[in-house]
Amino acid sequence: MKKMIALILTLALLMTAGLASAQTFRQGIDPEYPPFTYLNDNGEYAGFDVDVCKAACELLGWEYETVPVDWGTKEVSLNANEIDCVWSGMTILPDMIKAGFVISTPYYENKQVILTKEGKGIASSADLAGKIVAVQASTSADKMLSPAAEEGEEDGELLELAKSFQGGEPVRMQSYLACATELDSNGADAIIVDLPVAYQLAAQYKGFAVLDEILGTEQYGILYRAGDEEICKQMDDAVAQLVASGKYAEMLAKYEDLDPQYFIFLQSAE
Repeated sequence: MKKMIALILTLALLMTAGLASAQTFRQGIDPEYPPFTYLNDNGEYAGFDVDVCKAACELLGWEYETVPVDWGTKEVSLNANEIDCVWSGMTILPDMIKAGFVISTPYYENKQVILTKEGKGIASSADLAGKIVAVQASTSADKMLSPAAEEGEEDGELLELAKSFQGGEPVRMQSYLACATELDSNGADAIIVDLPVAYQLAAQYKGFAVLDEILGTEQYGILYRAGDEEICKQMDDAVAQLVASGKYAEMLAKYEDLDPQYFIFLQSAE
């Protein structure tokens, strides 16, 4: 009986110490969020966040797997143990903290901007009145333009702007690529989008233009289940090693649309 109790205690300690070295770490991603996470021409999941997660897992001796998730239900997938984290250019939001999720050290300073098309006559947010404006559903842009989801919470800081759009609200789509298709085909007049994605789409589509106006700022982080503080710490430490060794900056250099000045780890390392 004593041996059995000792074995149970040992297993409990191992479970609270984070992932075992042989266990697979499953990175939950939005597969249509270039250049952070996307499906490349070879049919493989790629992007800066994928590169960093793979490299960190290698340092930790963990097996690695990329798992695409529906962005609108990413927290549900995490709590259902379908993934071990959400790591895909994810904005840290107050409701995530309120819900008790574990969140990594922020790693990127993001900005919300307007992506439009030449000939639309849009030079600033003031010109969006009466226009069709698209956003990816459940993103920070969507939340900034929406009324409070629950009584007692504050409305999005851009709610008044949203009321000026055609229909009094943005058109919500499943992905930024779907938004870009609408803009390209003139089904939308503008997209409110994260800055690096705006640059990526502007490079892909002829006539797309990123406006200089900044509508909001935020930080990206990695989301873990409640109680996964140790796993979060181990991953944060592994990323810190990648930064210290120079490999983090080396991986970042592959992505021309990502400006190093917005990466918090690189700025703190200077």
